[in-house]
Amino acid sequence: MQLFHAPRSCSLGVRILLEEIGVPHQVKTIDLSSGQQRDVAFLAVNPKGKVPALLRDDGTVLTEFQAIALWLARRFPEAGLLPDGTDAAARVIEAMEFIVGTVHMRGFALALMPGKFVSSPSAQEELQTHGMRVATDGLRHVSSLLDEALWLSGSRPGVADAALFYVTHWATALNVNLPAPLRAFYDQMLKRPSVLRALDGSSI
Repeated sequence: MQLFHAPRSCSLGVRILLEEIGVPHQVKTIDLSSGQQRDVAFLAVNPKGKVPALLRDDGTVLTEFQAIALWLARRFPEAGLLPDGTDAAARVIEAMEFIVGTVHMRGFALALMPGKFVSSPSAQEELQTHGMRVATDGLRHVSSLLDEALWLSGSRPGVADAALFYVTHWATALNVNLPAPLRAFYDQMLKRPSVLRALDGSSI
């Protein structure tokens, strides 16, 4: 398999999942800052012009973080990325969707890239403030989900934890004060060889 990945993007979470599974794969780095996601060659892979995109062994391409994460969990059940029980799996997916859909898309996306949404400097400043508030409020909510557990996905990191890591990685780089459960989660993730391999020296 081949993962089309931008180091400082949400595709970091998919790279972590691939490393956790231990399945052979290649990583093709896409430079978002230079606009490589809009190149004809990449658009032939993913017409949406975004990462992550996973080229699978059968030649088909799967896109969107949640879809790729769920497929990997079902394709490699022995990795334990998603609980077996229906209700437990639904709760993990619920957490993953909130992290990606709210903390990332309605929070950090606005805080980090306001210029993509509005052109006025004053409007960008307001959007940044709003985005950071949504992101930090969302992180506090996710912190409450951890309660006394270390991982969202069960006895080991899984699909929701991969999503949580990439947003807490952004938060840490932005000097956001993480609640204690999230700080413990982040610190433990940084000790995992899979995460260290996925990071590969990248930062926000």
